[in-house]
Amino acid sequence: MINLTEEDAGLAVLEKLTSNVKQIQDAVLKEILTCDANTEYLRSFLHGSSDKELFKKNVPVGTYEDFKPYIERVVNGESSEIISGKPITGFTLTSGTSGGKQKLIPLNNKYLENARLLFDLRYLVLSKHVDGHNEGKGLHLIFLKPASKTLSGLPASYATTHFMKSDYYVKNLPSYWDTSSTSPSEIKFCPDNKQSLYCHLLCGLVLRDEVTRVCANFASILVQGITFLENFWKEMCSNIRSGQLSDWITDSCKDSVSMILGGPNPQLSDIIEDICNQKSWKGIIPQLWPKIKFIECIVTGQMAQHVPLLEFYVNDLPLVSPNYASSEAMFGVNLNPLCKPQDVSYTFLPNMSYFEFIPIGEVNDTIVDLVNVNLGRYYELVVTNYAGLHRYRVGDILQVTGFYNSAPQFKFIRRQNVVLSVYLEATTEEDLLKGVTRASQVLKSSYIMLRDFTCYPHVSDIPGHYVLYWELKGNKDDGINELDTNMLVECCSVVEKSLGALYKRYRSKEGSIGALEIRVVQQGAFDVLMEYFISQGASLAQYKTPRCIKSSEAIQVLENRVFARFSSEKLP
Repeated sequence: MINLTEEDAGLAVLEKLTSNVKQIQDAVLKEILTCDANTEYLRSFLHGSSDKELFKKNVPVGTYEDFKPYIERVVNGESSEIISGKPITGFTLTSGTSGGKQKLIPLNNKYLENARLLFDLRYLVLSKHVDGHNEGKGLHLIFLKPASKTLSGLPASYATTHFMKSDYYVKNLPSYWDTSSTSPSEIKFCPDNKQSLYCHLLCGLVLRDEVTRVCANFASILVQGITFLENFWKEMCSNIRSGQLSDWITDSCKDSVSMILGGPNPQLSDIIEDICNQKSWKGIIPQLWPKIKFIECIVTGQMAQHVPLLEFYVNDLPLVSPNYASSEAMFGVNLNPLCKPQDVSYTFLPNMSYFEFIPIGEVNDTIVDLVNVNLGRYYELVVTNYAGLHRYRVGDILQVTGFYNSAPQFKFIRRQNVVLSVYLEATTEEDLLKGVTRASQVLKSSYIMLRDFTCYPHVSDIPGHYVLYWELKGNKDDGINELDTNMLVECCSVVEKSLGALYKRYRSKEGSIGALEIRVVQQGAFDVLMEYFISQGASLAQYKTPRCIKSSEAIQVLENRVFARFSSEKLP
């Protein structure tokens, strides 16, 4: 474990890890195979051997569906030795918004150790790039939900909850986490999302002169928090003025929040009111928290579409996208945390799991090791972890952008399984995000921003066409008075121009795809969509707006709030 009082020693660990990638990867695989070779899953392929070449020759690359029968048996009470030589201590729940269904991913204490190491390295990297980055307090929008119990008695929860509630976390609590948050722990464990978010923000406002960073897991959560603040700042100012918390806050966190609120503070209330009463909320974050140094959240992948809106709120503050991790494994850390969001790459840490890569779009699709990836190439990530997932397709597409020592650096491109198709074309998340980002630039002249979007393939009519749901936001407090039809029609065309060659062919020459449509929804519609997914088991802390909706119930949530429709009038 890194001693964080010795920064140089900690950074030396990073140098060692990134300079010995092949040796460490070989040792990781040997350790995993030695431990797991006699599990029911691997025994049929390896017959007890822990040989690397036999592993690569005999063990198939698999998806969650291949492992699901074994995982369900452990969930139902059978021994974890079915798939893992190390005891499985619980299961992480995926958000269920990327691919449409929640998954149960087995984990053990090695996952917690790796998570702690990744956080330590993240801390050290920030300390190298941001002077006094750990001074003051952080406004952390963290939401931890109670774990459920499987039939085997093992807990099932979201990764952040599992980590922060584990004995491992409690016993190894880093000194820099001790008093670093504006929010008491009771708020983080509040089961009511509205009360929790209100109290997070209220405490952050009361302690505004101590806040040096605002943090959340994902950019979407920060956008959600700012939107919530727009709706509730007057009530929060009233609480600060009177020193009394609103009556509707009934959770057990009420007492600890009241202590932070203290007595009446009309002077602070006046300051916050003056800031929030401005016609535009451009640069609102550094105005509310004048000592803030950076914003910390994931801004890569599908989070990239939130960047323009965040940049509007934060002005020139750095948007730090610190690390790359999933429910299956920890992967890497961003060694250049102050770079622009579009330039973020993650340096893979070879001790986290064993990593392999399937080349994308190449004639030779032979799977390669971490040390054999090529600069500029695209790959699908495959992981063998310490909890029984062997040659598991994570579903992420990455591009090699460089190397730090001998450790490859990857840019997150998209999820493999998020595509739109109404005919024979296949539109990737990357193409979709590119098109929407370009179209959102058209809105700027009218002082309108895109708050959120999703889409679905409308195939009940012939020809089928793409439907995009857009929630728009005026960047002045008088909102959007009226929509410019020509502007929104042009947005439809701009999105179409960014889509792939097959889409354009079937849309233009053959007429097999109809005109792309944008349906504008009422403000707050995507909040209701989020509430729907949370009601189905998603976690606010891990929620990501799905870029392509597969659920008819979710589509109806948005369809009920559509107030304007626009279609492309040009062939791409």
